[in-house]
Amino acid sequence: MRTLRRFPDARTLAVALGVVVLGEAAVPPAVASGEMASIAQRQRTEKKSFTDSEIVDGFLKIAFGAEYHLAGRVDRIRKYDGPVRVYADGPRADRKAQIAKIVGDIAAHVQHLDIAMAANLEDANVQVKLVRDRDLQKTIATFYGSERAREIRSSLDPQCLSGFRKNEKFEIERSDVILTVDNGDFVFFDCAYEELLQSLGPINDTSSVPWTMFNDNVSMGYFDVYDQYLLNLLYDPRIKAGMNVQEVQGVLPDVLADVRAWVRKVNNLPQ
Repeated sequence: MRTLRRFPDARTLAVALGVVVLGEAAVPPAVASGEMASIAQRQRTEKKSFTDSEIVDGFLKIAFGAEYHLAGRVDRIRKYDGPVRVYADGPRADRKAQIAKIVGDIAAHVQHLDIAMAANLEDANVQVKLVRDRDLQKTIATFYGSERAREIRSSLDPQCLSGFRKNEKFEIERSDVILTVDNGDFVFFDCAYEELLQSLGPINDTSSVPWTMFNDNVSMGYFDVYDQYLLNLLYDPRIKAGMNVQEVQGVLPDVLADVRAWVRKVNNLPQ
């Protein structure tokens, strides 16, 4: 099964086989410095202090549910239960290097997530396919079949795509991410962060939480503090794949206390 979702500011898509998601693209060198400055400005002004209820509310909204019914059962935690290895495949060496930096950034900020680059596709359980915009539709058809590719194109005309497959225990077994490389640096980073993170489990979008990249109306381009809280909650070992809302709520107070300490430490925030 696959779900679709709209990102109005970036033409993005979500497809679910247990779950799948989409993102954005890349830009000419003359514009790149300005776009990266835009990301830096967002980082300088982002909100970094949140109440327990603000964090828990966002976590429950993105960890459970899915924006579209095609995602299958959405009342359980979905996550990897083991090392995550990412392989980037495509024509642009600079984009591959950027994916490696993004993966390293995620690894540095999510305490219990073992994520790193793989040397080859055979050793990876996350494939990032980097393509030119003109080749996107053909690539989507290769991954998901021509019929679904036509549905995706007619619904959203997306710039990028990602998805994952989960087993009967709601453990993610494999993820695929398709990113276009020639539509802008800001869009590329914004998309790559969101789609890589969503391919780890938080499939649902929310329009009611203004601090998360999992809000259709929010663009980041980096791994913000609020979403670090959410991913650290998801990948704490006490939050297990297959848990329902009630089970998660039972352990959240203790988990959140430890996650707060970690996120504050790695971001040099006041204790």
